[in-house]
Amino acid sequence: MNPGRLDETRPFIPVGIAVLTVSDTRSLEEDKSGRALAERIAAAGHRLADRAIVPDEAARIAETVLGWSKDTAVDVIITTGGTGFTGRDVTPEAIEPLFEKRMDGFSEVFHRISYDKIGTSTIQSRATGGLVNQTFVFVLPGSPGACRDAWDGILAAQLDYRHMPCNFVEIMPRLDEHLKRGGSLT
Repeated sequence: MNPGRLDETRPFIPVGIAVLTVSDTRSLEEDKSGRALAERIAAAGHRLADRAIVPDEAARIAETVLGWSKDTAVDVIITTGGTGFTGRDVTPEAIEPLFEKRMDGFSEVFHRISYDKIGTSTIQSRATGGLVNQTFVFVLPGSPGACRDAWDGILAAQLDYRHMPCNFVEIMPRLDEHLKRGGSLT
């Protein structure tokens, strides 16, 4: 499914990934989407840096993402839930204002993969991605299937340093170059 190849001469570099489930009703034991992501993270050889559940409240979502984005053990944040259109679905509204840089291609590829599985129903998701404090943040729907599709179809390859022709891991050390040069984001 993922075009590209693995360069087996390069070492695998594990990254720290935090998983945030946004839900008013689930506990960690009942959280199938968060569990699916945590299992895939571990199976790939990465570190689960943290895992939490917060209610569908923009302030709590933003607070958790901001906190993790400042934690040196966290390289990537994946959220699941709150991307639909109901009144309680506020995850994109909570996180997108935090983005220093948007990753439009993530949403586009996610919807392409999702379309192959669920057809036009994919338009009911507002999956998105970007950088917060030089930390990759991916906002996924709350279904286990959507989380598996995003991991298997995009994130597993892009978070593998061996993936060619390019991947997120190789640019992680350079994400804050503008700060080192004394520049600004604007």
